Amino acid sequence: MSIRIDLQVAVTDEQTELPSQKQLRQWVELALQGRYKSAEVTIRIVDMAESAQLNETYRHKPGPTNVLSFPFEADVPLRVPLLGDLVICAEVVTREAQQQDKSLESHWAHMVIHGTLHLIGFDHLTTDEAQTMEGMEIQIMQQLGYTNPYELGMPT
Repeated sequence: MSIRIDLQVAVTDEQTELPSQKQLRQWVELALQGRYKSAEVTIRIVDMAESAQLNETYRHKPGPTNVLSFPFEADVPLRVPLLGDLVICAEVVTREAQQQDKSLESHWAHMVIHGTLHLIGFDHLTTDEAQTMEGMEIQIMQQLGYTNPYELGMPT
């Protein structure tokens, strides 16, 4: 499987601990579970202000959030490996990891996996959808050696 990550880092805080491109690629690849021969995902790591602006514009919810997923949509049928964009707020992920007593790395992994599943059509709007998606996330996180990300509460 060929996974291309277009990484955009839009945070300037030098103290912000970010995952490596290799880790990001591994997490996306595991979330895809061999569904694609090749895939491209843009991951943009943003600050609170940009996350809040995007969350308000596209989800009509106030304030920043941990991860936003924007699946690629074309007006005409195209056969391209572009799955879409993930926008992750580094400060929210860091804060949530601390609040939920999780390792920062495991929480980053969960956010990338969660967002990637959204890019390929999974959601959690109904109880059945949530159980399916969360089950996949738990399984992938366990493959990585992490605990169930929902044991300490659902990330906001």
